[in-house]
Amino acid sequence: MRIVVIGSGFGGLGAAIRLQAKGHDVTILEKRDKPGGRAYVYEQDGFKFDGGPTVITAPFMIDDLFTLAGRKTEDYVTMMPVSPFYRIFFHDQSHFDYSDDLPSMVRQIREWNPADVDGYLEFVRRAEQIFNKGFTELADQPFLKLADMLKIVPDMIKLESYRTVYGFVSKFVQDERLRQVLSFHPLLVGGNPFQTTSIYTLINFLERKWGVWFAKGGTGALVQALVKLFEDLGGKIELNRDVAEISTYNGKATGVRLRDGSEIKADAVVCNSEVAWAYQNLLPSSMRKKYTDRKLARMRYSMSLVVIYFGTDRQYRGQDGPKLAHHDIILGPRYQPLLDDIFTKKQLADDFSLYLHMPTLTDPSLAPEGCEAFYVLSPVPHLGSGTDWRQTAKPYRDRIMNFLEDRYLPNLSKHIVSEHMITPLHFAETLNSYQGSAFSVEPILTQSAWFRPHNRSEEIPNLYFVGAGTHPGAGLPGVLSSAKIVDDLIGA
Repeated sequence: MRIVVIGSGFGGLGAAIRLQAKGHDVTILEKRDKPGGRAYVYEQDGFKFDGGPTVITAPFMIDDLFTLAGRKTEDYVTMMPVSPFYRIFFHDQSHFDYSDDLPSMVRQIREWNPADVDGYLEFVRRAEQIFNKGFTELADQPFLKLADMLKIVPDMIKLESYRTVYGFVSKFVQDERLRQVLSFHPLLVGGNPFQTTSIYTLINFLERKWGVWFAKGGTGALVQALVKLFEDLGGKIELNRDVAEISTYNGKATGVRLRDGSEIKADAVVCNSEVAWAYQNLLPSSMRKKYTDRKLARMRYSMSLVVIYFGTDRQYRGQDGPKLAHHDIILGPRYQPLLDDIFTKKQLADDFSLYLHMPTLTDPSLAPEGCEAFYVLSPVPHLGSGTDWRQTAKPYRDRIMNFLEDRYLPNLSKHIVSEHMITPLHFAETLNSYQGSAFSVEPILTQSAWFRPHNRSEEIPNLYFVGAGTHPGAGLPGVLSSAKIVDDLIGA
């Protein structure tokens, strides 16, 4: 089959490699000048900044792609373990090192609240049960029919999927800081811990089982490894090729029409564009009986992000200020109220919680000698908030950077030698994301599994979707699972 893949994010690359390995003739079309989608790499002033994602879990799913092709991952890219997984800082300057080291976890919990140790161990046991069902059994199943969903309802009830992540965690531990440590994970896939189904506690066990990893050279090195694998298999990737429309005839996809007017014929189309944007912009309304503009507007979408990439002409290795790790979660004074502002009220708050990424602790090659590379990420409402980011970006940036200088990176303003910033406008205008959301469809129970946009279009039988907005959801394991589902649906 001739197959066109729209977009070269991890979902698109994963699907393309699988399909090419089966003998199909696959072409990837990428709008931008580099592959990777949200994993775009910014290179400036001798620094390499990963656009994201930077938390790599379930590395066996990457290995699977190379094994399918009869190759070895290590011949293409070097994966490096990160420990602790996250250093989580609180407003009172206390911190918690989150890792798969059970004795270390228990020791830290005992220091905070001895009564929570037994509860934590029970939470770990229950998270494993949820993982065994939610990930091992269901993550690579397509959920194309309501019957597929109904079959798992008894198990979902038994596993208490009707609870939120925060509500489920709170059953087992009482210390509020520990509740935050064990419930923040949905934010990594665009969800609110107070609204996301407790099925997402499986992430806790997934990380414990396989660890958190980083690709030597940055996430961009992993993208390049997958591109090389795809090309070694005979696949074609074309950059600067902006798709304007999915062509259809007699109810089927026949290929794509590009922005420059040229057309590429195909027997099937795999779309790695953000699913809601793709339905609204790549298909005529006459072809959309389910995903009408009204339906898309009624769906709930994840928060967006402000990300500031910056390089310094000095290193920050704990000589002064708090000692930072590779992945730092900096929680503000408000947890639930801030998330309520972002997800429900859709208003930009005066305070913030941050993720500070410091990859040069693991791989100094990402910065010039003696320098440090960072990015700091702040969850913010998507564009439904009405915030004018053309006016708001600079003062918001200054608040974040001043906060980091005051608390974590002394004299930061004097040492920044490279900087780049993205806001929700980037997600909407460059990454073609509906409402500028960073993770597409919000992962709530009524937008999961069968309720989520399907991997095979309900409108067009030979149009398939991979990526964050379709089943099973965002995050590297989720989008690579969507690639496996589409590969199985298309077949040999």
